[in-house]
Amino acid sequence: MRLIRWVFRLIWGIAWRGALAVALVMAAATFYFYTTLPSDLTDLLDGRARGSVTMLDADGQVFAWRGETFGGYTTSDQVSENLVHAIVATEDRRFYWHMGVSPRGILGAIMSNIAAGRGPFRGAGGSTITQQVAKLLCLGRPYDPDTWATEAEYESDCREGTVWRKIQELPYAFALELHYTKADILTIYFNRAFLGAGSRGFEAASQRYFGHSAATLNPAEAAMLAGLLVAPSYYAPTRNLERAQERAAVVLGLMHEQGYLTDAEYEHARTHPATLHDAADRSTGGFFADWVMQTGPAWLTRDTTEDVRIQTTLDQHIQQQAEAAVADIFATRVREGSTAEAAVLVMSADGAVRAMVGGRSYVPGGFNRATQALRQTGSAFKPFVYALAMDDGYQPYDLVDDSPLTINVPGSGPWTPRNYTNDFLGYMTLVEALARSQNIPAVRISEAMGRERVRQAANAFGLHSDLAEGPSLALGSSEATLLDMTAAFSGILNGGSAVRPYGFTSLTLAGESTPLMTIGSGIGERVISADAAQRLIWMMSQVIEAPYGTGRRARLPDGRQAAGKTGTTTSARDAWFVGFTADYVVGVWMGNDDNSPLTGVTGGGLPADIWREVMTRISAGTPLHPLPMIVPRRPDLEPPTTRGAAGATQGTGGSLSDTVMGILNGILGGN
Repeated sequence: MRLIRWVFRLIWGIAWRGALAVALVMAAATFYFYTTLPSDLTDLLDGRARGSVTMLDADGQVFAWRGETFGGYTTSDQVSENLVHAIVATEDRRFYWHMGVSPRGILGAIMSNIAAGRGPFRGAGGSTITQQVAKLLCLGRPYDPDTWATEAEYESDCREGTVWRKIQELPYAFALELHYTKADILTIYFNRAFLGAGSRGFEAASQRYFGHSAATLNPAEAAMLAGLLVAPSYYAPTRNLERAQERAAVVLGLMHEQGYLTDAEYEHARTHPATLHDAADRSTGGFFADWVMQTGPAWLTRDTTEDVRIQTTLDQHIQQQAEAAVADIFATRVREGSTAEAAVLVMSADGAVRAMVGGRSYVPGGFNRATQALRQTGSAFKPFVYALAMDDGYQPYDLVDDSPLTINVPGSGPWTPRNYTNDFLGYMTLVEALARSQNIPAVRISEAMGRERVRQAANAFGLHSDLAEGPSLALGSSEATLLDMTAAFSGILNGGSAVRPYGFTSLTLAGESTPLMTIGSGIGERVISADAAQRLIWMMSQVIEAPYGTGRRARLPDGRQAAGKTGTTTSARDAWFVGFTADYVVGVWMGNDDNSPLTGVTGGGLPADIWREVMTRISAGTPLHPLPMIVPRRPDLEPPTTRGAAGATQGTGGSLSDTVMGILNGILGGN
């Protein structure tokens, strides 16, 4: 017995001394953490290292978010009582009675983990709300870019579930309980928690998913938000609404079980689950939003440390119709299994982008074929050749020779262009040459104008990529993006002035009323005269209206005036149709991402079909406005006159004397 008493005293002595040592260490750690906590609670409410961007469409409606959205400081007494009950019922039912740590909860979690075949500290953690706040505050360690490469790594480190981290959480949780009230701890929790879809805090999540403040959440909505805490990205209703509703039903059951909901309230919430509001449930304009983020100033978009609101030029109705048009054409007129891609841009004449489809399906941050794909333009480039001719005084009914042509290119040798149909039609008017998209007349005009002048005119209209220096320049052998091509055609529609495409009109810091920057218009310097532009517009209208025009399939069913140009590159690797009505410019590109040839597709085929479908949908119900064009008077049998080195004759489309033919043949370099 003496031995037993001695052993007991030894164990007891070691135990109480060890417990005292642990208690002293815990007290010291608690005191240390207590001294590091700020007295001003607002210093702990927004822990983001970067800000967010909220985008509004042309009508002022929110359609996209980027970065982590913070809804602004909200306190626990400002949110709906339903939300407080849902959080406490789900995360920590004894929250109001413990001092930051729940031994019963920890023991229960250990037993649950062992029963499930996991390690005692792997899986359920038994953490109280206070301990979760300790995690959210990362035990007081702020984000340091020199320590963590990304915020994601920082967040992952803060959520580490090792035994040592659990031990560290204890004194920090005690310090929180000693320094702040229960309401304060809930306030930190409500503002710091990540709730999926880029939402930081319950106010931001409520606005993101339901379109209203967290102060007005009903039980079903509060349960859905509380259900996100266990796995925000997995249960995000924007990812899978049904799964989020099922999780919310579990939370409602806990609220009912713990007396926060009456039988009637529970039954109503269970049978009327929360649903998303329109903006949250719509993925409209993803390509457009990504483009705005890339083109806006980095310090207010990609790298912003503030919350920014961007007023954009997007028209959601037009965007939806453009997306639907592409989907419809591919569903009904493209063979199943085709890998062909398409891009569509809708723009106003001043460069304001109204809609953007960068591919058949949107992937966040993915490849945008409307703005990033540099592809050969083919005959869609020809209007810029004719624009220069019109600006030099030529008329649509002037004549040009469509006969075999060979040009000696220094360093490359003879170059002989061919027409798409491999035929030669002899002398024809400029308007017919453009409408038929004959290659040889375009080359003759370009050579007569001077390649460098054509390059300069195309550059001035906004085609800034390296343009070909040889005679193939006129045939669109150079590359451009659909965005640049559509903007260049906008320059023709607006009367001959260059256009800089833009996607936003103002950028404003959240809470401020004065924008930091604004954009009023994208119209720049004049490239060609208004008279020349209006004559060219009429010529381009014949691409669609003339019986021989390559864009006949783009003709609009309501008789609305339209003009445009087809384009098909070598081996049909790219197919274009870019055109406009008086109201909108629409650009369409089709091709394969690997630059392999399309099968049976030309610019006057499926791209023209997509263009017509888009334009028909976005113009439905709007007034018929005439194109700003000059319809030339067709001369009868007036004597033709040659124009020196112009490469064309000015006069009628009637007979020419053999003498004039001979002169022109010599001037134009025909063989």
